[in-house]
Amino acid sequence: MERRGIQRRPQDFCCVMVSYSRAGKLRNAMQVLTMMQKAGIEPNLLVCNTAIHVLVMANMLEKALRFQERMQFLGIMPNVVTYNCLIKGYCDLHRVEDAMELISEMPSKGCSPDKVSYYTVMGFLCKNRRIREVRDVLEKMEDTKLLADQVTYNTLIHMLSKHQHADEALQFLREAQKRGFQVDKVGYSAIVDSYCKAGRMDKAKEIVNEMFTVGCIPDVVTYTAIINGFCQAGEVDQARKMLQQMQKHGCKPNTVSYTAFLKGLCQKGNSSEAREMMKASEEQWWTPNAITYSVVMHGFRREGKLSDACDVAREMIGKGFPPTPVEINLLIQSLCQTGRLDEAKKFMEECLNMGCAVNVVNFTTLVHRFCLQDDIEAALSLLDDMYLSNKHPDAVTYTTIIDALGKKGRIEEATEFTLKMLKKGIDPTPVTYRTVIHRYCQLGRVEDLLNLLDKMLARQECRTAFNQVIEKLCTFGNLEAADKLLGKVLRTASRIDANSCHMLMESYLRKGIPLSAYKVACRMFSRGLIPDLKLCEKVCKKLMQEGKSEEADNLLLRFVERGNISSHCLQLSQTE
Repeated sequence: MERRGIQRRPQDFCCVMVSYSRAGKLRNAMQVLTMMQKAGIEPNLLVCNTAIHVLVMANMLEKALRFQERMQFLGIMPNVVTYNCLIKGYCDLHRVEDAMELISEMPSKGCSPDKVSYYTVMGFLCKNRRIREVRDVLEKMEDTKLLADQVTYNTLIHMLSKHQHADEALQFLREAQKRGFQVDKVGYSAIVDSYCKAGRMDKAKEIVNEMFTVGCIPDVVTYTAIINGFCQAGEVDQARKMLQQMQKHGCKPNTVSYTAFLKGLCQKGNSSEAREMMKASEEQWWTPNAITYSVVMHGFRREGKLSDACDVAREMIGKGFPPTPVEINLLIQSLCQTGRLDEAKKFMEECLNMGCAVNVVNFTTLVHRFCLQDDIEAALSLLDDMYLSNKHPDAVTYTTIIDALGKKGRIEEATEFTLKMLKKGIDPTPVTYRTVIHRYCQLGRVEDLLNLLDKMLARQECRTAFNQVIEKLCTFGNLEAADKLLGKVLRTASRIDANSCHMLMESYLRKGIPLSAYKVACRMFSRGLIPDLKLCEKVCKKLMQEGKSEEADNLLLRFVERGNISSHCLQLSQTE
C-alpha cells in the first residue's frame, strides 16, 4: 500500500495487529505500533484498544495497564471497551476483586460499565465454581440500573450449564420465567446437556417434558444430548426409546445422534448391531462420518473382533475417512497382543498402500513386537521397509533393535546400529543409554562400552552415563571394572556419584572385601564427598573383624574432622 501510494488508515494497522494476535505472534502484533509511528500515523482509540487486547491475551496485564496510562497521557481517553479488556485481564489472572474494583471506579473516570463488564466477571465466577458470588455481581449490576434482561439470563444459563452447574442454571431459568422472559430451546438444551453429563438422566428427561409443556419443542440438539447421556450411563435401551420418540415427534436424527447411539451400543459390546445400523444408514437418510466409523472400529477392537475392526478400517479408507496413525497403531497393538504379527504387518502395509498416514510409530510398534518374539530378522526386514517407504527410524526404533541384538549377544551388530543412529544425527535418549550400558555390561565388554559411550556423549550429553555403568557392573559382579571406572565418575563429585560409590561399597561388603570398600570411602573424602555414615560403620565393623583396626579408626576419624560425628562418639565406637 505504501509503495503504491495508497493511504493507510489506523484500522488497517488494527487488522494486522489482530491477525498477528490470533496467530499467536504477539511480539509482531505490538511491533505494528512502531510501524505506525514510522509512517507518521497517530494511533486512535481503536488502535489503543487493540493493543491492550493483544497485551491481555498475552497475559501481560501490567503492560496493558501502563499502556492505558500512556494513551491517556496522549489525550486518548479510554472507553468501555478499554476497561472491559482490562477486566478480562484481571479475571484471567484470577484477580476478580481487582476486576470488581475497576468496575466500581469506572463511573468516576467518566465511563460507566456495561453488561459485558459484569458478564465477564460472572463468567469467571461460574468457571471457578464460585456460584454464590454470581448472584452478588448480578445484584450490583442491577444497582447501577443495568437491569437483567433476557440476554442476561440466557448468558448466565449458558455459562452455568457449560461449567456443570445445572441446578443453578435451572434456578436462573425459573427466575427468568417469573420475570416474564421466555427461555428458548437453546437455553433448555444447555441445561439438559449439563444434567446428562452429570449422569442425572431423570432430571434431564423432566426438563425435556417441561419443554413440551411450555411449547418449546426440543430440537435435534436436545434429543442428541439425552441419547448421549443415556449411552454414557450404560442405558442403551432408554437411548433407543429416545431415538424412536425423537422420530415420532417429527425431529429427524442426524449423524451426531446416530453416532452417539452407536457408541453406546459398542460400549455395551453390541458392535455388530452398530455395524448393521451403519450399513442401513442410507435407508434412514443419514450419512456416517469419520467419527461414526471410528466408534464402530474401536468397538470391534475392544471386543477382540479384530478382523471385523480391520474390515471397518478398510471401509473407512474407501469412504475417504482414512484412520489416523493413532487408530492404526491401536489396531496393530491389538493384533500383536493376540500373536497375529503377520496380520498386523499386512494390515499396516495395506494402510500404507492405500495412502493412509502411516508413521514411524506404527513401524516401531511392529519392530518392537517382532523383537519380543525373538524374530530379529523380521524386525530388521521391517527396518529396511521403513527406509523404502521414506519413514525414517527414530531413537526409539534404533533402541529397540539395539536391545534385541544385545540380548542375542550380537553386540557387534548392536554397535553398528548405534553408530548408524549417531551418524544420521539422531540423539540417543536416556533409554538408549540404559539399553547399551545394560547389554555391554552383561557381556563384560567394558572397554568397547566406554569407547562407544564417548561417541554417544559427543552427540548427546548424559550426566549419569558412567554412574549407570558402575551400578550395572556392580549388579553383574564385575567389581574390578567398576573400581577402575570410579576415577571418571569422581571428577564431578555430585550426589549421583555418591550413590554410585555407595553401591560399589555395598558390593564389596557382600563379597567380603571391606578393605576395598574402605578405599572407595577414602577416595570419596578426597573428592569432597561425604560417604553414608551407617554404611561406613558397617565397613568399620568388618575391618575390625579382620584385624584392620587402623583403617577402621582412620575412616571414622575422617568423619570427626568434617564435623559429621563427635570425638566422644569416636571414643565409644573404638571402645566397642
